[in-house]
Amino acid sequence: MRIGINGAFLRRPGVGVGQVSEHVLRHLLVRPGDEYIIYTEEAFQGHFSWLSRADITVKPMLPHWRRDDLIRKVWWEKYLLPRVVEQDQCDAFISLYQSTTILPPSIHHTMIVHDIIPKLFPEYLNNARKKLTWWLTERAIRKATNIVTVSECSRQDVIRSVGVNAEKVKSSLIAVDDIFRVIPSAAEQQQILHNYDLQSGYIYHGGGFEVRKNTETLLHAYKQLKDQYILAGKSVDLPKLVLSGRPQPQLAPLVIDIERRIRELDVEQEVRLLGFVSQADLPAIYSSAVLFVYPSLYEGFGMPVLEAMCQRTAVVCSSAASLPEVGGDTVRYCDPNDSNDIAQQIDWLLSHPEERVALAERGLERSQQFSWASFVQDIFSTL
Repeated sequence: MRIGINGAFLRRPGVGVGQVSEHVLRHLLVRPGDEYIIYTEEAFQGHFSWLSRADITVKPMLPHWRRDDLIRKVWWEKYLLPRVVEQDQCDAFISLYQSTTILPPSIHHTMIVHDIIPKLFPEYLNNARKKLTWWLTERAIRKATNIVTVSECSRQDVIRSVGVNAEKVKSSLIAVDDIFRVIPSAAEQQQILHNYDLQSGYIYHGGGFEVRKNTETLLHAYKQLKDQYILAGKSVDLPKLVLSGRPQPQLAPLVIDIERRIRELDVEQEVRLLGFVSQADLPAIYSSAVLFVYPSLYEGFGMPVLEAMCQRTAVVCSSAASLPEVGGDTVRYCDPNDSNDIAQQIDWLLSHPEERVALAERGLERSQQFSWASFVQDIFSTL
């Protein structure tokens, strides 16, 4: 069987879809008689050496539209890609993310759908181009032969909100990068903390400042905790709150002005903004935290929660969407719309160190259940 694969997001390894793309391709099945063509938007010039297999061809298709925007994306995946896939006589095709690609019925098309955020949060469709692109994406999702989602929550969303027949939608949980499977040594942690001018034992929240990540409600919860600690005259200091992600107030209303919110709540002395943190540094940032807080309003999967679990860090996370599928019974859940509940769950873990350690150990054990090999096997079971 000749199998084509959309590898466009290999050029963006720092985003979630880029990580999924890389790991799916790293774990491609070796089946007698199969050959793979990986279609990319760039010639990687020696990168991704793990694609150097006799049964794999990497085929760059450089777009004529040089600007990296929605026009280029739609032109590449809706018009250029299907034409070349048909010319290459692929028997099957795998889209590694929800896209506008529609293929002839003769080519079996499996599409991975990570989430349907634009459908559930219409504020993301704040211009005509985005609205048209999402309309084309929904149409392509419905036309695909099979759909694989990264959680059961996303599967139900696709069935209910996009109108896809339940029989052709399968869910399969993804995993995280192998870098999170190794907990850094004390010396390695100390070096990373030194680079960021941090001391261990902070409360950590990462993942960016999109409105749906709910960082603003977390800040309100932290402010409540600060006031409670002062009022109660607690002898133990409230750990600092450390946030990572690039402040991008120009993207409002989709992204909050994090620096402004911190000033308004008068927590400038207690909250640290790290800015962008490289993936290489993240294991130490997670493992040096007393706990990780993730009160997101919606996630197709929720990689940061699993990353923290892999680093033996206790987690407080939202009970919404797919996150319970990740955390199981190894995290403390909160109502993401209730700052008081978020504050209570954080305070409970801070006040019960033995239970916090036990929860972290159970989270580490649960994290071993998530496997890229299993996810790839589930994709190929649809072909």
